[in-house]
Amino acid sequence: MVSEDDLRTVLEELHRLRTRVPQLTGALVAGVDGLVVAHDTPGVDPEGLAALTAAALGVSVRVADATGNGGLRELLVRGERGYVATYAAGRSAVLTLLAQDRVNVGRLHLEGRRSGALIGELLDAAEAAAAQAAPARPSAPPAPARTRTTRTPRTTTARTTTDS
Repeated sequence: MVSEDDLRTVLEELHRLRTRVPQLTGALVAGVDGLVVAHDTPGVDPEGLAALTAAALGVSVRVADATGNGGLRELLVRGERGYVATYAAGRSAVLTLLAQDRVNVGRLHLEGRRSGALIGELLDAAEAAAAQAAPARPSAPPAPARTRTTRTPRTTTARTTTDS
């Protein structure tokens, strides 16, 4: 679980990123499971975008793996009116940026990679701290042993062609 302070820090980074790259029209941080962590996406449904990002990420990871190019670092989609860029952000999150068609793609990558790394470090540290702070769960009591009933063998009375 990410604290309110960490979420505020992530959202502030998204705002700073949009200031550094004025052609950005939106920014979203989501878990690889498709759940929204933080967003600054006016006019775009963040839950839908996070779910679509997770789906695209799944396919992209498989393509990168199948081609032997290693783990996924980023994904860039160019549409008629702009770009959607997704960057790895730590072990369990991604940063998705929406940009106008006139964006400098090199600058988009530079800033997206930096922000993805920063956000990833923050979320990974928060996840590690939460794991250490969580009390150990008591293990569930063992399930009772199942007993098997013996089955009686089937007997058939049907005759085959080899019977005489």
